[in-house]
Amino acid sequence: MTWLSDLPELLPVFPLPGALMLPRARLPLHIFEPRYLAMLDDALKSDTRLIGMIQPCPTPDSEKPRLHCIGCAGRVTQFSETEDGRYMITLSGISRFRVIEEVEGFQPYRRCRVSWDGFDRDRAGAEADDGFDRPGFMKLLERYFEAQELSVDWPTLTDADDELLINSLSMLLDLTPEDRQALLEAPSLCTRRETLVTLIEYALRGGEEDLIQ
Repeated sequence: MTWLSDLPELLPVFPLPGALMLPRARLPLHIFEPRYLAMLDDALKSDTRLIGMIQPCPTPDSEKPRLHCIGCAGRVTQFSETEDGRYMITLSGISRFRVIEEVEGFQPYRRCRVSWDGFDRDRAGAEADDGFDRPGFMKLLERYFEAQELSVDWPTLTDADDELLINSLSMLLDLTPEDRQALLEAPSLCTRRETLVTLIEYALRGGEEDLIQ
């Protein structure tokens, strides 16, 4: 469990379109831009080693796109340096946060003043989903992967607990940034699962319509 008092008010943020970080999940990242190398260096020097993953809003004409209100912080738990100075890191999801304001400074990366209020569930241990029809969900997944012509490690999926299964699929499936943001903002594991089912069913209906045409 991570205590609210341990979480910083000021957080470095990494606006990366399409990248989804969720509590208790792991996100591998390849860091090579100078500004994000500086961010990583500063994060590793801090007590918490936290980096906030957040989606930029779709404003392609802007050099500094507006940020979504909600992101998720991850702790740097693994990192390795390549010979040419790049880093491969792993973030372990700690808690979602809400952006209060962006803070200007001399750092080359973006920082935000954040609130952790309202996300106590993220820091309280693994969530359960009592209404989860797992056999029905796995059948839906099988249809989806067949339609997408994707090979899947079914034993790993079958063995994963409910939270790991739902969160991993939310992070790994081919979804739009806005769909990923909806999954991030889902207030509970049950809501996230329901949202994911809706997105998969929508993709399947779209595929069937394409076949008919």
